[in-house]
Amino acid sequence: MTSGPLPRSGLAAVSGALLAMNRHLEVRDVLQTIVTSARELLDAEYAALGVPDDHGGFAQFVVDGVSEEQWRALGQLPRQHGILAAMLREATPQRLADVRTDPRFQGWPSAHPEISDFLGLPVADGDEVLGALFLANKNCPRPQPPGRCTFTEQDEALLGILAQHAAIALTNARLYERSRELTIAEERARLAHELHDAVAQKLFSLRLTAQAAAALVHRDPARAREELGQITHLAAEAAEELRTAVIELRPAALDEDGLVATLRTQVQVLDRAHSARVAFTANQVRALPAAQEEALLRVAQEALHNALRHADPERVDVALSRHGPGVLLRVSDDGRGFDAEAVRTGGRHLGLVSMRDRAGGVGGRLTVASEPGKGTVIEMEVPGGV
Repeated sequence: MTSGPLPRSGLAAVSGALLAMNRHLEVRDVLQTIVTSARELLDAEYAALGVPDDHGGFAQFVVDGVSEEQWRALGQLPRQHGILAAMLREATPQRLADVRTDPRFQGWPSAHPEISDFLGLPVADGDEVLGALFLANKNCPRPQPPGRCTFTEQDEALLGILAQHAAIALTNARLYERSRELTIAEERARLAHELHDAVAQKLFSLRLTAQAAAALVHRDPARAREELGQITHLAAEAAEELRTAVIELRPAALDEDGLVATLRTQVQVLDRAHSARVAFTANQVRALPAAQEEALLRVAQEALHNALRHADPERVDVALSRHGPGVLLRVSDDGRGFDAEAVRTGGRHLGLVSMRDRAGGVGGRLTVASEPGKGTVIEMEVPGGV
């Protein structure tokens, strides 16, 4: 393939597209950025990228230039057939003046937009084809002679550069998501271990107290009644431990519901599960990148866990608010509080180190204010997204 050097404006556009791709870590975000960048860079009416599955279809299919209404009208995702199948099987570019005249063309649904000129390239990492990226309907100055407004060799070269870097960005995003899965698995293992220790201790105490009550029933009925009351108290604590652990082990629906809805739901469940009043407010909170939202959620969970388990509060308040271009999380309780310096030097961190690590990992900052008898306030600030 031969093509001349890219003009300065073209280089700047490519650079901007590559930077945009590498800002994101979520696979879906990377796919959408690739498609949008390709359509804008080559001035096409439509762009799409399909990630194949192992069953003749596409695990993901992202488009740009199609409205939500048009996309819904198209129905099911396309199958691997026609030109798309050729790109995936043969891993070769496909540049066509009119896709409808190609013998491999197999039509499209009635709601599909009309396309003619077509440029498609595989997105490949070595021998592995990760997806099929294509553009349709080159935007050219009008009027044009029939058949003259099509994608050029330079367009193909430009898309080839984008596809190569798209493969890197997509591979990095997949690796990031796998690392997140491992982190979640580790978190679940830690919580399961805590659950085992906490509930096992409560059940052991229950058994000893029940044995003591049984021994005292005839000899000292009043003392036996006291022991039975302690059994009721221990059973309630064990039930709260179980409820809290189940909530923490449940996967957070950040991808589907977002941070505000996910945190509101968890606070509502905790409010029902505990004797303390647990409340949540959110004020003009903007959406953030997934890593920042997950860090905010995990810090909120840790702070709630500490307050409800250790502080014996009457009320815990969780608030999310807009803070400049970013978000401020505030978790406050009216519980017994603690001497933060003594806790730090004594080696009992109450999860503070973990929370600070989470905040620092997303460019945020964590502050803790607490005094014995005066409750605790934990705040986490995170910067805005790109």
